[in-house]
Amino acid sequence: MHTSKIALFLLLLMAQFAFSQQDGYWDKDRATTKEIIVSAGDRITVRTEDLPTGTTEIVYRITLLDENQQMANSLTSLLKAIPDPTGISQGAAGAVFLTSKISGDDKCTYGIFSSNALAKEYKEKGKTENACLFQSTPVNKDARRLSMDKSSCLKAGMEYLWFGFESKNWIMKQKIILEVVPWVDNKLSRGWTTENRQTIIKQVKTSELAKKMLNSDDFSLCILEKMQKKYKFQEFQNLMAIEKAKAFKDFGNACLSEKPANKSILTSIRLDALHYFKNRKYEQAIDLLQTGIIENGNATVLDYNALGQYYLYSKQYDKALKVLKEGEELDGSELLIQLNMAHVYLLKGDYKKAKQIHKKYNGQNVTTALSWKNKTQSDFEDLKKAGFKNDDFDRIIRLLED
Repeated sequence: MHTSKIALFLLLLMAQFAFSQQDGYWDKDRATTKEIIVSAGDRITVRTEDLPTGTTEIVYRITLLDENQQMANSLTSLLKAIPDPTGISQGAAGAVFLTSKISGDDKCTYGIFSSNALAKEYKEKGKTENACLFQSTPVNKDARRLSMDKSSCLKAGMEYLWFGFESKNWIMKQKIILEVVPWVDNKLSRGWTTENRQTIIKQVKTSELAKKMLNSDDFSLCILEKMQKKYKFQEFQNLMAIEKAKAFKDFGNACLSEKPANKSILTSIRLDALHYFKNRKYEQAIDLLQTGIIENGNATVLDYNALGQYYLYSKQYDKALKVLKEGEELDGSELLIQLNMAHVYLLKGDYKKAKQIHKKYNGQNVTTALSWKNKTQSDFEDLKKAGFKNDDFDRIIRLLED
């Protein structure tokens, strides 16, 4: 029984460890471990190893050793027991855990700087006001955790930190061990910072389809999401211009064709095209609906009806008829298609064919609440407002009233 409880405890511990590791990892391969010799009463600065992309936390430890003393445990070995940064207490318990088990009698003050220029000022003039952290009370050991959300020392994209030390031994040189271990966020390690994502969004919005849309946010975000999954940011930046262009095009086509993820994008395209149409910008309405919906195989019968109507109002009657017949092949029972075909024939001067369609469907409803006759009257009024004049409008109305 006792053995089974121990086994269960270990299993739960391992499961918790595995779960917490999903968000990131301690990068021991790019940890900083440096032995620094500081002359009596002197100041010195040390640059860390490069901080990997996606670094959101660091843990550092400073230990002053007497001559011939050795470190009992490295910082990286201690961090193996801590699966994520939140496991490090910022209180006394955490400090005891992370500080060296041994240290010498010597003491020093230290500061952390975000640039080489600030570190140089510290070394040459002792200036500490620009340090992102300064330990003014001399210590013989110290250990802390710095996080991006709570410390100005860490910023997105920062490559290095500089540590400055001032010896408080005015007679003998000092030996200082500096250890810095970065915590790397898995998602951010791919380099997709807010700034980098905004860069891609701006590029997407300059694409041909995005420029035609009034609101291309959903389309742009879809492309960005696919790009983040396939590439690290720097990988994408390293592509040739022609490769980048192809990637944008391929991701754009995927965003338009994948269901149901493309639903909001297609809705935006349809609404934008309708907006252009209502403002009599027929060319923009046709172009957007054609490239954003029809050419990508996403058209419904109502899309063909809308495109036919846009061609009709731009007086491209043959194109309107061609598109409406394509819609008829999808659904011959859609009466909006039939009505617009009757309008095209009428405006082309073929009253006979228009009359046949009207006689065939008069008495039916084009929608659940709108009759063929009322819809015809409404359409004729709209056509007149758009500048269309045709004596046969009145003939058709009389026909429908008989």
